[in-house]
Amino acid sequence: MSAPLATSSFITGFTLGASLIMAIGAQNAFVLRQGLRREHVAAVVMACAVLDIVLMAIGVSGLGAVLNDRPGFIQAATVAGAVVLAWYSFSAFRRAFHPQSLSTQSGGAAQPLRAVVTQALSISLLNPHVYLDTVLLVGSVGAQQPGDQRLAFLMGSGLSSVVWFAGLGFGARLLSPLFARPVAWRVLDVLVGLTMAWIAFSLVAT
Repeated sequence: MSAPLATSSFITGFTLGASLIMAIGAQNAFVLRQGLRREHVAAVVMACAVLDIVLMAIGVSGLGAVLNDRPGFIQAATVAGAVVLAWYSFSAFRRAFHPQSLSTQSGGAAQPLRAVVTQALSISLLNPHVYLDTVLLVGSVGAQQPGDQRLAFLMGSGLSSVVWFAGLGFGARLLSPLFARPVAWRVLDVLVGLTMAWIAFSLVAT
């Protein structure tokens, strides 16, 4: 593998991954909220980044083309994802309008590590857009790279996920002075609820 070609594939993978992952969505909203709470941030960042890398690797390996020919699978995942996102939207609204669940220090009672990681993975895995972006789109572009350059492409796209989630999760603490007030948590949870509700609606409306 020549260095210039490998660098080109790496940059292509990084820029494509970054352009897709920066869109506002349920996964990013969840990582941001955990970062503001300073609760299991490293575990959430790692779970989301590793999941993205695994799905991208599956797509680059060729499974993306196979799933693209299975509309029934995508439709079932769409319905399941809409239901889960609707539930999390309801939970966010309930937190926003339930004063006892708010705290100036953590934005609510602490959750166990397993529960937080499970929620992060379920929000990701049950959102069909994750598969469309990672397995199908990133996978299709990666599969077009020459065989000896696919690893560089995958490393670039994977690094974009690591950088984004780490920046979102650990960088959120810079906003902590703003979220020292319970009203700020109310606003955040309303925005999270609206985001998840809109994504759930868009999934079943298309």
